[in-house]
Amino acid sequence: MRKVSDILNRKGNRVTTVTVSTTVIEALQIMSNQNIGSVVVMSDNTFLGIMTERDYSRKVILKGRHSSDTPVGEIMTKDFPPVRLTDSVEACMQLMSDHHIRYLPVIENGQLAGIISINDVVTETISNQEETISHLQNYIQS
Repeated sequence: MRKVSDILNRKGNRVTTVTVSTTVIEALQIMSNQNIGSVVVMSDNTFLGIMTERDYSRKVILKGRHSSDTPVGEIMTKDFPPVRLTDSVEACMQLMSDHHIRYLPVIENGQLAGIISINDVVTETISNQEETISHLQNYIQS
């Protein structure tokens, strides 16, 4: 059974961070430059939340706010079910589905160990299935 640690070992645990006072437009520019869909909001090495493209569209655009004068801290998502390195990929998929979210913070010993996305979970699941198929083919051919 694949674990969160397998995902982070494959993709790395590097995250792009901003502060609560970073403007939404600055965060969007960072996201665009790095071709990513979210930034992690931190303060003094403490995880506070994640600002996503969804947060921007729902909490800025649809509310008639301006991205140049709205700080990330006002629109970030804070309520995530945290996951640990030892949690299964399947459990993460279930959490994402149950909570209608696309990102999960990985918290280990009170510190952010990385972020996993729905794409990471799907990729890991597909990889696991391909590996199983390969093992079965080798077994059948031997």
